[in-house]
Amino acid sequence: MHGDDEIERVVLFHAGAEVGQGAHTVFRQMAAEATGVDLSRVEAVYSDTATTGDSGSASASRLTWMAGNAILGASEEALKKWNDGERPALGRFRFVPPPTEALDPETGLSHPNFTYGYVAEVVDLSVDVETGHIVVDRVICADDVGRAINPNLIEGQVEGAIVQAHGYALSEDLQVADARLTHPRLSAYLIPGIGDVPTRVETVMVEVPDPRGPWGARGMAEMPLIPYAAAVVAALHDATGVWFHQIPLTPSRVLAGLRSHRPSE
Repeated sequence: MHGDDEIERVVLFHAGAEVGQGAHTVFRQMAAEATGVDLSRVEAVYSDTATTGDSGSASASRLTWMAGNAILGASEEALKKWNDGERPALGRFRFVPPPTEALDPETGLSHPNFTYGYVAEVVDLSVDVETGHIVVDRVICADDVGRAINPNLIEGQVEGAIVQAHGYALSEDLQVADARLTHPRLSAYLIPGIGDVPTRVETVMVEVPDPRGPWGARGMAEMPLIPYAAAVVAALHDATGVWFHQIPLTPSRVLAGLRSHRPSE
C-alpha cells in the first residue's frame, strides 16, 4: 500500500489464473474492499513467477474462495503496518484451506470439500416426436453462491456452464474404441452453436453467506453444469413418458427410443 497520510495506491500481487471466469476482476474488487479504497486505486500483477509464486490450480470452484481469503489475510497484515507508520506497507499471506472429512457412518455428517455448494435446475423443452429433435426453451438455475461478489460474472458463469452442459447432453457424441477417438474430424463432434443453445437462461443466486468464505462467498463454477443432463432427461420423460438412459440425446437416439416404446408407430 502506497501513499502518505492516506492510501493512494494498492498493488495486488497474485498468482491466481484467469481462465475466462472473471477472477482477476474479482481479485481487484476484493482487494479494494479489504483495504477500504476505491477500485480505481487498485493495480494488479498476476501470475508473475518473479513475485507471486504458485497459486495451485484454478479448478474445483476453489479460486475465488482461496484467493479471497489470501487477499483478506495480506490486506490485514498490510493495514497493521500502515497504521504503524510503514510506507509503503507490505502484507504477504498464504492461505491454507481446511481439511475435508469423510461422512460419519452413524450420523452422515461431514465437512465435505471446503467450497462445496448446491444447485437446483429446471428445464422446459419441446421435442419433435417425428424427428427426435429437442429444443430447450428455458432453463432456471438456482445456485448456492454464499455471497455474490460480482453478480454479472456469476450470471456469465451460469450461462456458459449451461451452454457447455447443453453440448454434452444433446449433441457431443464422443465415439471411442480401444482407447482411441474414432471421429475422423472435429466436424463430426457437434459443439452447440448460437442457434442450438437454450432460448432463455434465468439465474437465481441463493445467498446464504459461508462463514469460512471471503465476505461469505462460495465457489460455484461447475454447479450449473452438473444437473443439466438429468434435468433434460426428466423433462423429456415428462413430455413423452419415455425414460432415456444414455446421453447425448441426439435426434436419432431420441427417435429410436420413442419408436421402441411405440412399436406400432
